[in-house]
Amino acid sequence: MKTKIGVIGAGPAGIIAAGIAGSRNLNVTLIEKNDRIGKKLFITGKGRCNITNASSIDEFFDYIVTNKNFLYSSLYSFTNDDILALLNKYGLKTKIERGNRVFPESDKSSDVIKALKKFLDDNNVNLMLNSEVKNIFFSNGSFIVSIGDQNLVFDKLILATGGKSYPTTGSTGDGYKFAKRFGHTIVPIKPSLVPIEIEADWIKDLQGLSLKNVSLRSYSNNKLIHEEFGEMVFTHYGISGPIVLSTNNYLHGNYNNLELSVDLKPALNYEKLDERILRDFKLYNNKQLKNSLNDLLPQRLIPVVIRKSEIDSNKVINQITKEERNRLVSVIKDFRMKFKSFRPVEEAIVTSGGISTKEINPSTMESKIMPNLFFAGELIDVDALTGGFNLQIAYSTGYLAGMSV
Repeated sequence: MKTKIGVIGAGPAGIIAAGIAGSRNLNVTLIEKNDRIGKKLFITGKGRCNITNASSIDEFFDYIVTNKNFLYSSLYSFTNDDILALLNKYGLKTKIERGNRVFPESDKSSDVIKALKKFLDDNNVNLMLNSEVKNIFFSNGSFIVSIGDQNLVFDKLILATGGKSYPTTGSTGDGYKFAKRFGHTIVPIKPSLVPIEIEADWIKDLQGLSLKNVSLRSYSNNKLIHEEFGEMVFTHYGISGPIVLSTNNYLHGNYNNLELSVDLKPALNYEKLDERILRDFKLYNNKQLKNSLNDLLPQRLIPVVIRKSEIDSNKVINQITKEERNRLVSVIKDFRMKFKSFRPVEEAIVTSGGISTKEINPSTMESKIMPNLFFAGELIDVDALTGGFNLQIAYSTGYLAGMSV
């Protein structure tokens, strides 16, 4: 009789785990609470699905923030080339974009999900949709999984239920509860890759303003923690965008007096920026300050920059002192914002924290506490920066679980 395998959660980790286990001629059932597989996958990359990253696996570890050593076996066992070969086998064509991000050629995440569904079908995986697991317990050498009024019995179990981010996709933290029952430690859950709230009365005035090619620095007690270059956007509560999401991964330590600073003109040092402002001032010599910075800064940002520089916005350019101009240069190079909080974990792209990696065998993804129980994906205490790295972690850990179960 075939070994009965239960996989809970049909996200990227659970799909790969189930398909790989099925390819080994095991009796596999994939259980999903939603009405379709890959619901979170569907919204990644703004609906285009950033499948993985084309960087070499050696480089991947530079982008993993939490417990990178734990992932050596999984990432080298099932690489970015492997997931792309698998998807290509089922008819998906891909392309590489900026930052080595890999997307489907069609720009449709639904095409990725179609290929993964074919993979499951090909490997005879029994798929149960609209099936929310209420309870899991162990009895007489088997795992009993309760769904509604029925109990399913499995010899081995893979938990791939995701984290707590995007609960509308089904990631509601169920897996933590189940793992705890089997004696596992849950490292406290925190939002990762999430926007940041700023303490400032002017923040709503800038809502929707995007900045390109800026540097974002984070400071604790004026000591530099991290710096990112790229794009960001102001929101009604604070800041978001690629460099903000990446920055927050580095701010989960016990930091005090957190501040964020934007260099609005990173291509110019202080002296060059001062020269540039002087040229503009000569051009608009008889204008008020508030009407003389349009060539340098986005219009909506000008009143805030002037206010931070503590200069009268109605002051005529030819009356501005060198000291005032220096203050203006300083604010443009160091636009300070006081950190208030992270947005809630429900708004995060990824969950930081989860099942302690110390209690999982990194070569098999099997629990060190409960034999025949395996974990995969975001449920584990691992996370990385944006760019397809987190999805690759899901596939790779899912693969190891599916091969080892």
